[in-house]
Amino acid sequence: MRHLSNLLITVALAAIAGPAAASLDPPAWTRPIAPFPVIGAIDYVGSEGLAAYLIHTPAGAILIDGTMEQNADAVARNIVARGVKLRDVKLILVSHAHFDHVGAVAALKRMSGAKLVAGAGDETALDSGIPPGETNYGVVRFPAAHVNRAVRNGERIALGGVTLTAVATPGHTPGCTSYKMRILQRGKPLDVLFACSLTVAGNRLVGNRAYPGIVGDFRTSFDRIGALQADVVLPFHPEMTDLMDRVARHTLIDRTVLPKMVQDARAAFAVELAKQQKQP
Repeated sequence: MRHLSNLLITVALAAIAGPAAASLDPPAWTRPIAPFPVIGAIDYVGSEGLAAYLIHTPAGAILIDGTMEQNADAVARNIVARGVKLRDVKLILVSHAHFDHVGAVAALKRMSGAKLVAGAGDETALDSGIPPGETNYGVVRFPAAHVNRAVRNGERIALGGVTLTAVATPGHTPGCTSYKMRILQRGKPLDVLFACSLTVAGNRLVGNRAYPGIVGDFRTSFDRIGALQADVVLPFHPEMTDLMDRVARHTLIDRTVLPKMVQDARAAFAVELAKQQKQP
């Protein structure tokens, strides 16, 4: 009877949360891996399937994204393993307000005392723990984290001589923000882009009352990010650019990655929009 009761509870929760509870949590998202250097002063400190990046500066470190709530301790250990004390993480930057990228941010912010920086369009979502917009998988909440600075397109975030520029890429969420920076690799300047998601990924494109401008925002983002040039693209889902293999094979520097990413995203968006427009 106890087994049957537990089963009924599980089914009920799945019905309430929709596909999010059943399929939006691949094992790789919470599978810990050893941190590793990516390029220049940038380290990977996330899980196998969700990226978090650590940027070293003389004035402390910058963490970009935190991954899922249950990964907080693993990310913290990875930061320490890369030679950075948690209290020396001075800034946490957020790509976008979805549970798989910001679930651990509140805990990491408490552990480190870091200031939280996020795209202005996602500030309310982060402060409340309620994701923005409407999706086909329901609402998947995350621990709320107070935003200390909300940034808009073109604003700069600086620490210890390292400067990142916010590139507003809304659509996936209203405040989806990519960040670009320049590094020196063997004396050669390289443009690095931490790329927020360009995928529809369950977003309602037609009749989205919580985010009525979503279609226009996606199109603006495709144009904006498509106009950039990046020598290195660092995604928040590492499989998007075969990140692990590229690091291992020393082929991370590749200016063809970003144009292909944008081209593929535009095409997938057009297909999904047409599909949703045909639905009753």
